[in-house]
Amino acid sequence: MSYIDIIKDKARADKKTIVLPETTDKRTLIAAAHIIEEGIANVIMVGHEEKIRDGAGWLEIDLDKVVVVDPETTDKLDEYIELLYETRKSKGMTPEKARATLLSDYLTFGVVMVKAGDADGMVAGCCHATADVLRPSLQILRTAPGTKLVSGFFIIDVPNCEYGENGTFLFSDCGLNQDPNPEELAAIADSSAKSYRDLVGGQPVIALLSHSTKGSAKHPLVDKVIEATRIAHEQYPDLCLDGELQTDAAIVPKVAKTKAPDSEVAGKANVLVFPNLDCGNIAYKLVERLAKADAYGPMLQGIARPVNDLSRGCSWEDIVGVVALTAVQAQCIEE
Repeated sequence: MSYIDIIKDKARADKKTIVLPETTDKRTLIAAAHIIEEGIANVIMVGHEEKIRDGAGWLEIDLDKVVVVDPETTDKLDEYIELLYETRKSKGMTPEKARATLLSDYLTFGVVMVKAGDADGMVAGCCHATADVLRPSLQILRTAPGTKLVSGFFIIDVPNCEYGENGTFLFSDCGLNQDPNPEELAAIADSSAKSYRDLVGGQPVIALLSHSTKGSAKHPLVDKVIEATRIAHEQYPDLCLDGELQTDAAIVPKVAKTKAPDSEVAGKANVLVFPNLDCGNIAYKLVERLAKADAYGPMLQGIARPVNDLSRGCSWEDIVGVVALTAVQAQCIEE
């Protein structure tokens, strides 16, 4: 059974409600039909019902069991206006502005539904930038208790791969923080460990990656990773973590014996923390395209309730996968 099939089974076992606000994109409509058909989650779509139903007919898909909420006609609009106003009034929000925002911005409307408890999570980003998804999520839901910063990650499932957890890895941060400082890198490692436990299971084995392994190169970029490793050991002593490690030293046992023989992480890593966004974003896209891996994300970690981003180049299959992962995240929050 593939990794994503296992996640789908977990999602079915305790079905959650996920809101999809990007209902003008056909990938969202097709994904919603498959999510319902597979029983992965209950789906709420935000938009004009007639247009969504017409789109379903044109695509020849069944959306009869999808709940459509039209901001202009829902009887909960006044409740949502009050919730948005109360949440943001210290930042200049007024009831009038809250109404206008909810009627025009389906992403914000979806986040407010999550805040109100009418949905367990939201997935968006196939036709919006990450910043558009993240902004209302942080403004309205805010960060989870004890979280120092929100970061992004991908679950990477590489076929026929002996490394990681049978070819499954968590890559972070590949979609959000451009140049994290050492303390932020350490915090990303801590959040990634929790995400790995929630979504993959087993022990996270974390490598802080660099172009250097244990002093093989000298550079300020290497120094940043060394310092992040020191901070992580100090602040999160229960983590199985090491750095600085080159990628081959992190995941290939034979290489690890040569480059980092004393490391408990080298050759065993299943969580890869990249030193900056350039490295992470480039790496995940190379692995996805050249190794034909399944890449799910960019998932977000550190928000109080599950909201997840999508690549604008995603397929409908990717949306289905991220919805399943979002549902499992929602299960874990309740535990």
